[in-house]
Amino acid sequence: MNDASPIAADASLLERPSDDAVLTGRERLWLYFAVGLGAGAVIALQIDIMRVFSVGSWAHFGSLVVSLAMLGFGLTSAVMTVAKDWFVRHWRGAASVALGLFGPLAVAANLTVQKLGFNAIFLVSDPTQKWKLLQMFVAELTPFLAGAVFLGCVFLKSNRTFGRVYFADLAGSGICGLIFLAAMYVFVPANLIVVPLLLWLAACVAWSFGPGGRAALVPYAVAGALAFGGHFLLAPAFGLKTLAVNDYKGVSYARKFPDAKKVFESASPFGYLEVYSSSYLHFAPGLSDNAGFSLPTMPVNAYLGMYIDSDGPIGVMRDLTDKETAYFRFLPMVYPYVIKKDPKTFITQFGGGISTEVALHSGAKDVTVAEGNRAVLEAFRRPVLRDFTGDILSKVRVIPYEGRHFLASTSEKFDVVDLSLADSVGLSNPGGFAIVEKFPYTKEAMETYMRALAPGGVLSVTLWNKEEPPKSVLKLYATMAGAARAVDPDHIANSFFVASSYLSTATVLYKNGGFTPEEIAKLRDHTRAMSFDEIYYPGFVYDGSQTDATLQGYIEQIFAGAAGGPPASGGNGASATDAAADDAAPPSGKADDGVLPATVMGRLAWHALIAGDWPDVASRYVFNTHELTNDRPYFAAYVKTGDLPRVTDRLELLQDEWGYLLIWATLGVACLTATVLLAIPVIWGWRTIFSKSRGKALTVLYFACLGAGYIMVEVGLIAHFVMALGNPTVSASVLITGMLVFSGLGALVSERILPYMRVAMPAIFLAIGGLLLSYALFVNLALDGIAALPYGERLVLCFVLIAPPAFLMGFPMPTAMTTLGRLGKDALFIWAWGVNGCFSVIGAAAAPVIATNFGLGAVIEIAAFAYLLALPAFFGVIAVDKSVANA
Repeated sequence: MNDASPIAADASLLERPSDDAVLTGRERLWLYFAVGLGAGAVIALQIDIMRVFSVGSWAHFGSLVVSLAMLGFGLTSAVMTVAKDWFVRHWRGAASVALGLFGPLAVAANLTVQKLGFNAIFLVSDPTQKWKLLQMFVAELTPFLAGAVFLGCVFLKSNRTFGRVYFADLAGSGICGLIFLAAMYVFVPANLIVVPLLLWLAACVAWSFGPGGRAALVPYAVAGALAFGGHFLLAPAFGLKTLAVNDYKGVSYARKFPDAKKVFESASPFGYLEVYSSSYLHFAPGLSDNAGFSLPTMPVNAYLGMYIDSDGPIGVMRDLTDKETAYFRFLPMVYPYVIKKDPKTFITQFGGGISTEVALHSGAKDVTVAEGNRAVLEAFRRPVLRDFTGDILSKVRVIPYEGRHFLASTSEKFDVVDLSLADSVGLSNPGGFAIVEKFPYTKEAMETYMRALAPGGVLSVTLWNKEEPPKSVLKLYATMAGAARAVDPDHIANSFFVASSYLSTATVLYKNGGFTPEEIAKLRDHTRAMSFDEIYYPGFVYDGSQTDATLQGYIEQIFAGAAGGPPASGGNGASATDAAADDAAPPSGKADDGVLPATVMGRLAWHALIAGDWPDVASRYVFNTHELTNDRPYFAAYVKTGDLPRVTDRLELLQDEWGYLLIWATLGVACLTATVLLAIPVIWGWRTIFSKSRGKALTVLYFACLGAGYIMVEVGLIAHFVMALGNPTVSASVLITGMLVFSGLGALVSERILPYMRVAMPAIFLAIGGLLLSYALFVNLALDGIAALPYGERLVLCFVLIAPPAFLMGFPMPTAMTTLGRLGKDALFIWAWGVNGCFSVIGAAAAPVIATNFGLGAVIEIAAFAYLLALPAFFGVIAVDKSVANA
């Protein structure tokens, strides 16, 4: 064999007998069904955990728990590598027991987590919350350990026909993910755990008809009774909640009102939507303080509160009487109608309908509204909301997808384009704002809005501005100024009017062609009448002597006494609580100037943006204030990377950055845990397992690249696909299903290239790298192009986009794993699976860190580099040990 050609050596691998030859054809078929359904149950449980956390707490804690729990695959790999001989002898029994435990452990873990009462708000101030977070991780780890042992035993047994069982694993996971998506229309989040349980029971039945034996049906039936009984019977009997909503979620406040009543509820992939009525609900975003003593009739019981995944409220206004409509004049959304009479209006996001009501009662002759969340539109067509609002949707033209995509695909022009509080209530949520894409606010979106304006048309953007020091509002300012400079650089100084209300809202008006002196006068008069603050208008004079004192005041406010020296990059920092504003230095160094620091900072920002000096000011500011783009569509991630070590002793100031800080913590914990898990087999089995195996280091590198690369492509494309599909849950379901199914098909075909793998695999790696690099550069353009199509067509085209790279990415893992098995490197085989799992967790944690700092394209580019790096490492994987070569 030593004198044979490489291709002949590869071909000889095919002649080695399969370890699963003892299984009959029917048993192997049932084995594949059991693997597909079991892996699908694991995927479904992951999504269920994230949905439960989205509704009950905050989504990023669900992502943390799932990411770390998936390290259970690494732990299983470490144990099985050291105890390989025992698992080889007892693989049926170990797999049968592990599979049977999955369902009861999943239910027990959920009930345990819900009973813990973890509250992210007090994670810093209350030491017991850290202990509860650890308990959550350990509890959720247990079912994943059971699933990992089951799959690990099957993989070990099928190591020489790995491509087939890997196809079952991937295809089953993908299809079951799609099943879970459909189930969201049927089950409320508290009962979504039924989906992984049903898939698990189906896997148990398939296993019993296959390798497990019919005798396993009875214990599996008992385990099923325990799981379903625990969720539906024992939990209510003992007063245990299957989904406990955090006291600081918006819906928790509504439920505590004495006269609160849930009047509507719907469940779908677009969110768990609840609507409450109460006389205590008052939702007046940015309402002038003057309304209370200026209005003859203040609307009473005018609102319902709409909550999506327990967040809100999104105010739903009833159909007001003629006497009550004067109320609209005191809302900031009325600004464009101060200077535009009988306009043709476009509302980019319908939401609760307040901006639409303002338009209808402010003289708009024609109103078009867009809404990307189908659940919201469906709710407003149901009797409760339809009657309450006077059937508001019947009074307007409705576009059932994102407004930016409609404007990009139409030749229509509008006198007013309104983007008011669209999806932005979470920007000031006290529990932390997860790293979520905000494509309606990107520079590209703003350019689309501006180009959709008729001559003299006005774009009006109102954003929550509840932060002191200011953060998200500065990103909005930078984004809109950047868009205006791209669309009409000659008139940028005359094109903006900006007003704000302290710790409430900020409104930015952009006029196509610039404001006239008469219009400026009208807007300024209205601003004074409402007692709002003027931030910028054409001709506004800013006192430059305030700049240094303002920037230094915020630096001292955040970093006074901080360990680690001065702030990075001349003054980077993090957010503070609202109360911290009292300690800020006066903006101009004068104790009696009477202007709040946030107002001065807004004026300074616009002065710098118009003059072109913003990069210098931004580098000195305590937050990251980069403009939003399609590649970096994040309002979060305010703390600059260089300042992260300096804020660890003042985390109480960063409650609205938990989502961002948590991904850094997850990355750190994942790296540390993965290092320990990967070291266990080396420490315990080096001399007996690895010392004589060739290509050890390259094998680790190879599977690390595959694990990190694959998951980074998934995470990166999920974020990209939100732009076309309008919803992260739908995007994740479509992307994961497509990736896994097409990769599974690649895995199934991979066995055919084994005789030619030395030639075929380099070509495949180069093709993967090339495709991913092209996706990093151009996928946004493709998604933007299909986003205005009917939803079904968008789904199909998204699957088509996924197919080419996903199919090719299905080859590297099974080709290498099958080769390890047929070369007799059984210890490396199971350890390689663990390396892949550990680096998948690291890649999942690293992807949002990379995206927020360098952009979504960089995530895909790094994944491409990982696959290209795996190319030379592949030849270490297939290196033949001398003992095997001489056999």
